[in-house]
Amino acid sequence: MKNYDGMTDETLALLYVGGDNRAFDELLTRNQQKLYSYILFVVRDPELANDVFQDTFVKVITRLQEGKYTDSGKFEFWLTRIAHNIIMDSYRQQQSEHIVEPTEDNDLSNLRSEDVMDINRENEYVNAQVMKDVRHMMEALPAPQREVVYMRYYQDLSFKEIAEMTGVSINTSLGRMRYALINMRRMAKQHNIQLSLEV
Repeated sequence: MKNYDGMTDETLALLYVGGDNRAFDELLTRNQQKLYSYILFVVRDPELANDVFQDTFVKVITRLQEGKYTDSGKFEFWLTRIAHNIIMDSYRQQQSEHIVEPTEDNDLSNLRSEDVMDINRENEYVNAQVMKDVRHMMEALPAPQREVVYMRYYQDLSFKEIAEMTGVSINTSLGRMRYALINMRRMAKQHNIQLSLEV
């Protein structure tokens, strides 16, 4: 019996391609929680998240069996990109008319990098409430914008990594973030929500 603990996801994927079904079971076990969390955050519906999760692994199995995976050292990116494409396909017809969507030629001149903040103990409660409000506003964003915010701030991915995982250009990823911030600021203004963190 093989010990899979020290093997990379990429090695397991290639073992599965070679006929080792237990290697795929190990791949599923390693990746299911993180992938499901990502899907659920983007779609906000447990039933739809389950469907997308199942569809993702069906596609993964199919592509592995068809020899459409090569060991690039980025199995997790490959897996997330498949899930992303399934999510985007399901949302193509459901985009809100009231939210600003980015175009291919985004004007990124006003995009600023995030400030690095040191948070002291006495302001943690205020900041926790701000972050809760931010999360609620994120959930009101269209899927492409919500996804890039989640990947950037919750998975700590670079815009280059986000672009690679979602199959768009870095400018499109930056544009989606910009429009997400515009929309969240607009929502905050409409509902008189304070978005400033205490330092």
